[in-house]
Amino acid sequence: MNPSIIIADDHPLVLKGLHDFLNENDHNVLASAKNGKEALTLIKAHVPDIAILDIKMPFYSGLEIAKKCKADNLPTKIVLITFEKDEKTYLAAKNLGIYGYVLKEFALEEIENCIDSVIKGKQYFSPELLKFLEVKELPKHLDTLTDHELRIVKMISENKTGVEIADTLSISPRTVEKHKSNIIRKLKLESKQNSLLIWAKENSEFLDQ
Repeated sequence: MNPSIIIADDHPLVLKGLHDFLNENDHNVLASAKNGKEALTLIKAHVPDIAILDIKMPFYSGLEIAKKCKADNLPTKIVLITFEKDEKTYLAAKNLGIYGYVLKEFALEEIENCIDSVIKGKQYFSPELLKFLEVKELPKHLDTLTDHELRIVKMISENKTGVEIADTLSISPRTVEKHKSNIIRKLKLESKQNSLLIWAKENSEFLDQ
């Protein structure tokens, strides 16, 4: 069954173009909105599978709507469409767990692929955007670490010893070693000496919180 979709854009031509395109391709468009307030009201009323939102809209931006949906635990998966090739916006979208980020100039070409990915529970980001930002993929399994574990890995990347880490975190060196073992297991690293140190050094840019 086709996923239910709500779309929102404050440019009437973009909104109409997207609406017509999705309808022609047999997508289940429940409603469309021309600003962020309308979009949020529609999402709360219908709880669609997917909401395709312009980033910049009156009242609420697509990112603000995503934040509100997350706070309310709404299962709707958010896809942003935008002209913005902006790293800050991209990272904000990633941090909010947004499912799609499609550049408007490629929207009609890419929206089908994006919807397919989202249905499968995979994120979709415009290849052009990733190329433009030269985005590095997040290291595998990094998202399995807790904030506490990330902090330990960060300190390892800064050449801190087990004793120094223990002092900083007010825990015993033995507990630090336990954490290290868990981190190595979660990151699926080989249990060689220094494997965690090498990994931490190579991925230090991803460890800043």
